[in-house]
Amino acid sequence: MAACSTVAPPSTSFISNKKDLGLSAFSSASPLSSQKCKRTSKTVCSVTAPKQSERKPVTTGSVKTGMTMTEKIFARASEKTQLSPGENVWVNVDVLMTHDVCGPGSFGIFKKEFGQNAKVWDREKIVIIPDHYIFTSDERANRNVDILRDFCTEQNIKYFYDIKDLGNFKANPDYKGVCHVALAQEGHCRPGEVLLGTDSHTCTAGAFGQFATGIGNTDAGFVLGTGKLLLKVPPTLRFVMDGEMPDYLLAKDLILQIIGEISVSGATYKAMEFVGSTVESLSMEERMTLCNMVVEAGGKNGIVPADSTTYKYLEDKTSVPYEPVYSDDKARFLSEYRFDISKLEPLVAKPHSPDNRALARECKDVKIDRVYIGSCTGGKTEDFMAAAKVFLASGKKVKVPTFLVPATQKVWMDVYGLPVPGSGGKTCSQIFEEAGCDTPASPSCGACLGGPKDTYARLNEPKVCVSTTNRNFPGRMGHKEGEIYLASPYTAAASALTGYVTDPREFLQ
Repeated sequence: MAACSTVAPPSTSFISNKKDLGLSAFSSASPLSSQKCKRTSKTVCSVTAPKQSERKPVTTGSVKTGMTMTEKIFARASEKTQLSPGENVWVNVDVLMTHDVCGPGSFGIFKKEFGQNAKVWDREKIVIIPDHYIFTSDERANRNVDILRDFCTEQNIKYFYDIKDLGNFKANPDYKGVCHVALAQEGHCRPGEVLLGTDSHTCTAGAFGQFATGIGNTDAGFVLGTGKLLLKVPPTLRFVMDGEMPDYLLAKDLILQIIGEISVSGATYKAMEFVGSTVESLSMEERMTLCNMVVEAGGKNGIVPADSTTYKYLEDKTSVPYEPVYSDDKARFLSEYRFDISKLEPLVAKPHSPDNRALARECKDVKIDRVYIGSCTGGKTEDFMAAAKVFLASGKKVKVPTFLVPATQKVWMDVYGLPVPGSGGKTCSQIFEEAGCDTPASPSCGACLGGPKDTYARLNEPKVCVSTTNRNFPGRMGHKEGEIYLASPYTAAASALTGYVTDPREFLQ
């Protein structure tokens, strides 16, 4: 695309694994792109745009060019045969998700625009999940959940995961917990579909080979009434990750590497497609971690091609037929980045930005006050299994308070019920108890985004925290002077054992 060079300047060639990896950009002659280029920077455009003689004729009519996964999903959802990045199309939505923070606002807009007695477009395609500010005495937060309940009763919403007894989450069989993990566990994520949610980390579901992105309350109010949304087709950045994944790395390290490489604005309104032998070897939960943080790079969506791992995960979760899509061989990518994962080391993102990348071992002198393991990014079953593996290998006790917040009820049950491999039958909860961690808390978003003052594990003082969450901006977990180091569950557990930011290889090798 002509606009490519303005987005990915020549300086984007980078050293990742002691190799010059560079990038490749494919140009096309989309008039939309050239206009965008002129608006962005006339000077850059004249320098970097391809010569006129090199341009291919604009394709019209039924002549087809290759499409990426994201473009194909947009085409199907908008009932078009061909789409290119930059086009605006009305997309049919398969699933709309909202939660206790944005639901009330979205419902208010829906009623204002469609009428007080209006009915939603499809009561079976709306999923409502209270999860953010749940276990709190804050009256406004509690009222938000009441508003969700009233709306779901009025509209007869099929999928509302309610909670009434805040004193004992297990007394609420319908309550799930963190929306992005619950969506997957409850079978609402399917290849080839369009899933929109009033939460920026809705992009997590791209792990299933679908288009998933966060939207605002106004857009959600419109979708509630029509089941459609006007969206611009994003160009795609492709990330090819090959090499055997070392046993001290997790998907969190991979996405921190990518964000550190391209910056928090490097993928603004772009699809991020993840392929390669390393990606194929990842479990569904690890793929979810990868896609979860594309928004921290500015991405519109993240996406992983569906394969046997995807289908096996979905076997007992959904009976809705789905049709996966894959990028064409001749699909055009704005840029392509290649990584040899076998040479990557454990990483952290230092305060106060997810792209402030550093090797964990370079931060070994950073004294910490606490560790937090939880959230949609790092509170899944496999995340707790990974942390337990480090505690088990060390045989030591933690040196700082270590807070554990399972993402969902199912994860909480796994923490208490599943044996950790190589432990002689011990569960995560037993290993955590022996290591001196805090008792696993009620499943919710917890302190990942601060929340009311009485939120469990919230940073109410200016402390230093190693966290498996997704953002470390000032004030994100509570106190504006708190310092958050984003890390994998391996690195978080290792750091808990030493009281300093610690490379997990100290315990895993």
